[in-house]
Amino acid sequence: MAQSIARLNTGSDIRFGMQSDDWTICSELLAEPSRFDLWRKDLAEWMVEQYGESDDRATAGYIMGWYLHQPAYLAGLLFHTARRVPSLKPRDMAFHLATDGRPHPDGIALFSDEFTCLPDDPASNHPAATVVANEAALAAVLRARYAAHAAQFVASFGQVVRFGRRQLWAAATDMLEYAPWAAGRLLGDENAGVTDAALILPEKIEPFVAASSLHFTDEGWKRKRNSCCFHYVLPNAEPCTACPRTCNNR
Repeated sequence: MAQSIARLNTGSDIRFGMQSDDWTICSELLAEPSRFDLWRKDLAEWMVEQYGESDDRATAGYIMGWYLHQPAYLAGLLFHTARRVPSLKPRDMAFHLATDGRPHPDGIALFSDEFTCLPDDPASNHPAATVVANEAALAAVLRARYAAHAAQFVASFGQVVRFGRRQLWAAATDMLEYAPWAAGRLLGDENAGVTDAALILPEKIEPFVAASSLHFTDEGWKRKRNSCCFHYVLPNAEPCTACPRTCNNR
């Protein structure tokens, strides 16, 4: 595939067909859970610089969310913008970590041409395309592909943290809901992003722990988070918006 780069106004890149020593291939990371410990060590050093100390719950919570955001955002963005679902297999994805401070992912790479789309997609006759009948079917493909990737993460990351399966799947649910909403906000149509989230998570569907909870309030769109990143345990750290442990986010 010819290399193309979509640079977003989020401080991160989504790259198609990129491979480099600077990128971590998801399948390789998941195959060696001990590498998560090295990532957490780097994060802990940054936390000490920022907050005076680190916390095992916070390093685990941050990385749980950061990792799950990668397949969720790739899927949510392409679903929102093009009504396409790419391959989300760990071997087909990689991410890049920032090297100038906080070690968070600042780029996503996709190595596969395969995608699923709707009948009216202009590339529906492409050899790499699989066509489904309607948006509900496309959303089901997205859920299944994301769930398959998330299941491998839960199995791998669960070996090196004290979080249970419910907490890990709660985080996977949160990221799947957040991704299309974030894409809508980024591209100027938040309402459409909310609609996409409801299409992807219309009800509680296993293995996810809840339906989309996005609802409109006097302060705009809000949601009920199911998981916690434990940012609030750091010294002098403000809780995240809608933190499920410290505030009423219903």
